[in-house]
Amino acid sequence: MKQSKNEINLGEGSVGRLLLTLAVPSVIAQLVNLLYNLVDRIYIGHIPENGGVALTGLGLCFPILMIVTAFSGLIGYGGAPRVAIFMGKGKNDEAEEILGNCTMALIVIALILVVVLQFAAEPLLMLFGASDNTLPYALSYLNIYGKGTLFVMLTMGLNSFINTQGFSKVGMKTVLIGAVCNIILDPVFIFAFDMGVQGAALATVISQAISAVWVILFLTGKQTKLKIKTKYFKPKASVLLPVCALGVSPFIMNATESAINIAFNASLSRYGGDVAVGAMTVITSSIMQLQFMPVQGIAQGAQPIMSFNYGAKKMDRVKKAYRLLMICSFTYTMIFCLAVEIAPGFFVHLFNSSSQELFEMTKWALRIYMAATGVFGIQLAVQQVFMALGQAKISLFIACLRKIILLIPLIYILPHFFADKVFAVFLAEPVSDFISVIVAATLFFLNIKKILKEGEV
Repeated sequence: MKQSKNEINLGEGSVGRLLLTLAVPSVIAQLVNLLYNLVDRIYIGHIPENGGVALTGLGLCFPILMIVTAFSGLIGYGGAPRVAIFMGKGKNDEAEEILGNCTMALIVIALILVVVLQFAAEPLLMLFGASDNTLPYALSYLNIYGKGTLFVMLTMGLNSFINTQGFSKVGMKTVLIGAVCNIILDPVFIFAFDMGVQGAALATVISQAISAVWVILFLTGKQTKLKIKTKYFKPKASVLLPVCALGVSPFIMNATESAINIAFNASLSRYGGDVAVGAMTVITSSIMQLQFMPVQGIAQGAQPIMSFNYGAKKMDRVKKAYRLLMICSFTYTMIFCLAVEIAPGFFVHLFNSSSQELFEMTKWALRIYMAATGVFGIQLAVQQVFMALGQAKISLFIACLRKIILLIPLIYILPHFFADKVFAVFLAEPVSDFISVIVAATLFFLNIKKILKEGEV
């Protein structure tokens, strides 16, 4: 098959240069995607008079938005490594079958979510800690956003299949197109048309629709190596089950954000009221994303290299790729963590409304919450390695350990041991992070040689 001018040969050349070539567009895409997600919050947080309560209301939607992200990741992140492994083996027909099955799965899941969100929005928001003050803003946003779920899932899910083929610049353009549209439309709908949070939701849906069209046109066009073909739309258990098994790890990481937000918001609402809940909203849905999304971009750049060469039985290239991934991930998260500890007010100011009380609470809580995130880049890298090499079980355990086994119980247990209950709730995060990093690193060193040896067979 003739190589496209945008395609990168994943099996040849310097691994370091290849990672740089793939990771830079992916990191840019993640940063742009972060801007895409945060621009709503920045504008809404600065709405005169009611910006603070509107921002908190929007934050209450975050767990539901993460569920949508989780389902797109279940299919996209589960299918992309398998596609790359089959490409490494030279089995492009099997890879296209995975792409076709995943496309149909994304469509079906999205349509189901549209229906669920239209009927269950209010009870879900109440479950996530909405009050009489914040519920109207959250409902206004979610009622519009929910109708555009199909566009969101197609954009996020299918873009993984662009990146895994080595078209990282095209994948970057997918995000860039949506972000630029969103940045332009947000102030128009929010302020010029005086639509408030409804305007922010409408701007997001329109922008995602444009991105979805771009993705589909590329994956059915001439430049892509693997095409979406309707003959592969008929779902097959033999195709989708392995995809879901591998994708369940990122699914849990994203979906459990909802359960974690329920736990955090319930505890913080009890001990600190709406201000404490608002502080958590700013931290988790804004500042934390600044730290982790670039690392995810680096991981997305490394994943096609590891998966393709694992399928091609080039284990030396796999080793070089995961070593570089770990070094880059750890370095970035450590630098960012130190910056937050030194100047928390700078980061809070980016997303704060006119509320001084919210600013002071968030500034104090941020240092506690992110105290151990400096080493967390190790876990993110380890988990990506296991996923790239098709190791669903280990990746799943790591995802469950941090959030389900450790974090959620700690949110409720630690307040019993501290006089400052709000401090104890925020402390649950660094304790969970530190333990999970140790366990993930241990599992990596115990299993990696065996996994690579099995790949050579």
